[in-house]
Amino acid sequence: MHRHVVTRVLPYTPEQLFALVGDVEAYPQFVPWITAMRTWNAREDGPVSTVDAEAQVGFSFLREKFATRVRRDAEHLTVDVSLLYGPFKRLANQWRFVAQGDETRIEFVIDFAFKSRMLDGLLAANLDRAADKLIACFESRARAIHGTAPA
Repeated sequence: MHRHVVTRVLPYTPEQLFALVGDVEAYPQFVPWITAMRTWNAREDGPVSTVDAEAQVGFSFLREKFATRVRRDAEHLTVDVSLLYGPFKRLANQWRFVAQGDETRIEFVIDFAFKSRMLDGLLAANLDRAADKLIACFESRARAIHGTAPA
């Protein structure tokens, strides 16, 4: 099992970043290795909404589909993702968005294990770089939607 934590402070509001991360349908537009996304079973219960999402991912060496349940809590500004099916033995991640002055601290935690030992070793060896690249995709998307922070 592999666990990785990434923290970043970005010049956007927690609500802006929560909305961006929670919009899983848009991921293929700005996360290069997500080639398609299908969602179903959307439901709302007050400030909490849940949707099931199947991502198709493509890397040079890997083409896979996996599905997750995405739980978005607008009151606590968290997005929790849990595995439904796919090439993982385990997959869970959480995004938290915490106001820090005029900025927001993003806390991203990913915890996973692949069924395949080869894939598990390959991704574990590159996890830091992959997590940093994922956060950079969201940062670029925030800049594209909300612009840069006022000077």
